[in-house]
Amino acid sequence: MTIEKVGVLGCGLMGSGIAEVCAKAGLTTVVREVEQGFLDKGLARIGASMAKAVEKGRLAGEERDAALGRLKGTTDLADLGDCDLMIEAIVENLDEKRKVYQALEEAVKEEAIFASNTSSLTITELAMATGRPDRFVGLHFFNPVPVMQLVEVVRTLMTSEETVQAAHEFALRIGKQPVAAHDNSGFIVNRLLVPYLLDAVRAVEEGVGNVEDIDLAMKLGCGHPMGPLTLLDFVGLDTTYYIANIMFEEYRERRFAPPPLLKQMVMAGRLGRKSGRGFYDYRKS
Repeated sequence: MTIEKVGVLGCGLMGSGIAEVCAKAGLTTVVREVEQGFLDKGLARIGASMAKAVEKGRLAGEERDAALGRLKGTTDLADLGDCDLMIEAIVENLDEKRKVYQALEEAVKEEAIFASNTSSLTITELAMATGRPDRFVGLHFFNPVPVMQLVEVVRTLMTSEETVQAAHEFALRIGKQPVAAHDNSGFIVNRLLVPYLLDAVRAVEEGVGNVEDIDLAMKLGCGHPMGPLTLLDFVGLDTTYYIANIMFEEYRERRFAPPPLLKQMVMAGRLGRKSGRGFYDYRKS
């Protein structure tokens, strides 16, 4: 299948980034939100991101204008009807995702491929809410989408070889590096990353070192661009807590179990950069 028109469900942080890279790659792109206010906010984010790219010389003004011309926002599922590929990037909630896929079944052409950007739920659970499990695949992008090069292409036991190939070619077309992953909770990156982040929290709990020294040790000792606690603040402590709970439910291994300190910080509203305070205090910066 040749993918020329892409639909994106959700225009939040991830959905807007996915829509942006698709439009910049020359694909007709329709992004759908449930409310006009959410849609306007997401489209404004895309415009600001492209403007910044132009300012920094990474994108020509004409290319920006052409990309915006290929992008359409909507609140109507019917506008997604002739999309070749549908990428879902809504809230990380299994029931909500199932509902939207069931609605898409009625709205989108039969031969279209469905994909999810989920970071923790299994693709099989989502595929079985549709009548096209052979044309269902995971496409897990990373934040910020316009910058991060990786896309995990996740196949299930039911995904056809043609669907996997089309997803792989799509990722290359939009300038990303695809890696093949099987349908396990967390796929490749989060399966390895989440235990590392949780161990960093445990190291704080157990007095292995203070927050600053743990981060500095991992930066200088392992060559990481940022320490694990800084990364937790960037990702969001609530997001990591939610993902870890899903993975623990799947694997029942201690390495995926959220430590008490993480739970307490989430309950206290210390979620990281987005709340102004996490392991570090961003209110003064």
